[in-house]
Amino acid sequence: MRLNLPNTLTLFRIFLVPLLVVVLLTPPWTTAWVRDQVHDSDSIAWLGDLVAWLATWRELVAVAIFLVAAATDWLDGYLARKRGEVTTLGTLLDPIADKLLTVSAFIALVELKVAPAWMIVVIVGREFIVSGMRSIAASRGLVIAASPWGKFKMASQVVAITLLILTNTLERWVPYGNLGKAALWVVMVLAIVSMVHYLRGFFRTVDLGSDR
Repeated sequence: MRLNLPNTLTLFRIFLVPLLVVVLLTPPWTTAWVRDQVHDSDSIAWLGDLVAWLATWRELVAVAIFLVAAATDWLDGYLARKRGEVTTLGTLLDPIADKLLTVSAFIALVELKVAPAWMIVVIVGREFIVSGMRSIAASRGLVIAASPWGKFKMASQVVAITLLILTNTLERWVPYGNLGKAALWVVMVLAIVSMVHYLRGFFRTVDLGSDR
């Protein structure tokens, strides 16, 4: 099967997820060790300089990877509609790619202790609940309309994750290290509001008493 451009972008977003996690969670001592080992060999000393650069600018590199991945979320949908290339594969992969990106980033940020775990549990739990409702509706041939609150929530997630990744950088450069946590509160509120909106649509659309 030949992949079109929108689906290729979606797969590219999926492939960026492990790279983002590695950049975020690789311990500083590991990059320092690799740098020292590489510098022992003159032929690849440049690689040691690259590792040192990545260690110094790790947060900015992670933000760049994340924002590129987030941009493909908008771009693949736009291109699919503009080029008339909306496919079953793309419809299936796009929400999976979105959730992989945001959930992986949030879990990594919990591991880095810059995001409270209980807030991430609420946000991620919302994703599973909404996905479950949509699956039940789809199994009955029904569609739950997208909520505008869900779009606001997605945009707020991009902002919050970006600011949380930059927590240490913001604390070094400007006294705004808590901006990420403030943005995370916005995400959580929008996640709950959008979930309630989806729940209302679900119970209006799906008759749970029916066996169909």
